[in-house]
Amino acid sequence: MKIRLLFIVLTIFVPLVLLQAQAVKVNNRELKKVVMLMAGEFSSKSQSKADSAYFHITLKMKPCWKNNKDGYWLYVEQAVASMPDKPYRQRMYHVFIENDTTIASKVYELKSREKYIGAWKNEALLETIHSDSIIDRQGCAILLHKTGKKEYNGSTPGKECLSSLRGATYATSEVTISKDKIVSWDRGWDEKDIQVWGAVKGGYIFLKTKSYK
Repeated sequence: MKIRLLFIVLTIFVPLVLLQAQAVKVNNRELKKVVMLMAGEFSSKSQSKADSAYFHITLKMKPCWKNNKDGYWLYVEQAVASMPDKPYRQRMYHVFIENDTTIASKVYELKSREKYIGAWKNEALLETIHSDSIIDRQGCAILLHKTGKKEYNGSTPGKECLSSLRGATYATSEVTISKDKIVSWDRGWDEKDIQVWGAVKGGYIFLKTKSYK
């Protein structure tokens, strides 16, 4: 009986200890590091040359709303490299500390996104984006955890990020942020958990080509 009780305690307690040991605490300094790694211009050109299953995509993440005291904000624009003036994705990211081991990157859509194309290179245009210009994409936040000296991994929680794109019912995103590189794997799934859009082999590898402050 004592041996059985000890076994039960160990099966509950040991995994909990290991989980706590893996969870690295984060603070405002770590938050700033993450934003500095995210802020800039990125390209998947190298990956697209090595593997035709991937497109050459450009990614721009420009800091904005710098006077806000609720964390950091980034204007995000993603486009096929051959069509830079026709981005297929425009977002606002709100990056802040969720709890003592988690940094959240909350996602917002732009109500009239066409108005803000190229805002990453136009400060005057960037300043026209206000809090009433964006819509919260509930359930689509990336929850990041520190896994290395300068590396952070995260994903969307479960099936909470709803999507209707190409027959999907929900979307998932997995992200690794490290020095000079972001790996992002966005996928859409139908009600039977069958993938209906997004890369199949793995995430897009975006190499940093320019840093923003």
